[in-house]
Amino acid sequence: MQVVEKSAEGLSRVIAVTIPASELNAKLDAKAAEVAPQMKLKGFRPGKVPVSHVRKTYGRDLMGEIVNDALNQSSQKALDDAKLRPAAPAEMKLVSDMDKVVAGQEDLSYEMALEVMPDFKPVDPKSLKLTRPVYEAADSDLDEALKELAGQAKTYEDKGGKAPKAAEGDQLTIDFVGKIDGEAFEGGSAEDADLIIGSNRFIPGFEEQLTGAKVGDEKTIEVTFPEQYQAAHLAGKAATFDVTVKALKAPKDSAIDDEFAKRLGLESLDKLKELLRDNLNQQYKGAARFKLKRALLDQLDEQHSFDLPPKMVEAEFDGIWQQVEADKEAGRLPEADAKKSEKKLKEEYRKIAERRVRLGLVLAEIGRENNVTVTDQELNNAIIAEARNYPGQEQAVLNFYRQNPNAAAGMRAPIYEEKVCDLIFDQAEVKEEPISKEDLLKDDEE
Repeated sequence: MQVVEKSAEGLSRVIAVTIPASELNAKLDAKAAEVAPQMKLKGFRPGKVPVSHVRKTYGRDLMGEIVNDALNQSSQKALDDAKLRPAAPAEMKLVSDMDKVVAGQEDLSYEMALEVMPDFKPVDPKSLKLTRPVYEAADSDLDEALKELAGQAKTYEDKGGKAPKAAEGDQLTIDFVGKIDGEAFEGGSAEDADLIIGSNRFIPGFEEQLTGAKVGDEKTIEVTFPEQYQAAHLAGKAATFDVTVKALKAPKDSAIDDEFAKRLGLESLDKLKELLRDNLNQQYKGAARFKLKRALLDQLDEQHSFDLPPKMVEAEFDGIWQQVEADKEAGRLPEADAKKSEKKLKEEYRKIAERRVRLGLVLAEIGRENNVTVTDQELNNAIIAEARNYPGQEQAVLNFYRQNPNAAAGMRAPIYEEKVCDLIFDQAEVKEEPISKEDLLKDDEE
């Protein structure tokens, strides 16, 4: 095998590899001799098929397998011998006429174009100094959480007063029939349907027109289905709904007591408080880790400067920019970004892409130096946790990851990153510092 480095510019390399036809033919002879004793062909005794006949009859298929193996093995050997670590899989370009190569008439020649990992020494985690924010759930936080929980578990009772009228937050029980151009449409009718005014569960404009309604009222509501409505045959169409109000109830907050806790499946209010406090503290610890990790990444970014593989940066930027364009089209672009020119936005987001690639390489190198790995069990646990986010479709999600190695690799990457961060936190000098809840939960800008 002959290996020649044709070009080396920055982190880009082009390597030419040639495997002589004589070497491939020798492997073909060996392969034919290996399989001949196992073959059973008409006209020959079992195990007595001549090697020459095997080569003549099956030589092309066997050579195809040999060439494929040669490409895989020789490309890896060329990288290993040159001590190159690709930043991404190399792009292969065949130079030879493959028909002639498979026929054993021409050398196998190809070129590999790749970007290599930059050569740098990552910072020693022991030299880093970090501050971990600390906040424990206060009684006021617990009271707030209990009130929110009680609000979510509110009940409804008949609204009192003389001829009560429906208001925001009230629950109506209604019958309705939806019509388009005077004709009832499928799926547009219901009886004894509960509707809470302000819940935005019905078509925009529907609930608002029931404000002020009384039990026994019969109303005709006019609405227009949204352009992006899930039922395409109704999207954008004007409709009327004949509505009959059958009951009107007002919300009643649940009393926060032992009975309330029991309705939630717990033995007492004290047990509910205990669980809520633990849950709050877990949330605060998660927020504290986020800030600690952000501080770590900022330090790593400041302390490392090296050339970045252009294609890695471009791929990262493309992913970011696709999201930016999607947010722009959907009207979700932050106000500050919406005021900027496309050129300015691309400059800013390219810097973000460069930061992400740089930090990814630094964390990967620190992990490599410290033998950090992601076990199959850890990956499997993460996939199972992801599947649980899709009730009823768990098996389909599991099958998706099992059948798509790239998707599984995407799941492995964040696990690896978190393990490297944990390693750094263990080795770095980390001091704890009390912080207010407001500062802890304050959003950080990227």
